[in-house]
Amino acid sequence: MNSSNKQEEQVEGVVTEALPEAMFKVLIDGAEEEVLAYLAGKMRMYRIRVLVGDRVLLKTDPYGGKAIIYKRI
Repeated sequence: MNSSNKQEEQVEGVVTEALPEAMFKVLIDGAEEEVLAYLAGKMRMYRIRVLVGDRVLLKTDPYGGKAIIYKRI
């Protein structure tokens, strides 16, 4: 599979709710919609904490599923 076929959009958002098993509801800036997001593997491995109210960078799924939180701003 060629990496150019897979287009991941990078967006900013604010964590609005913390859910079990490292899942979060994130309000995306500009779109005024909430998505379900989970922590990236490196953030879990290095135990980087994400709390409600934190600004984060997300990689969204091109098919509209979940998003991955890969950086805390």
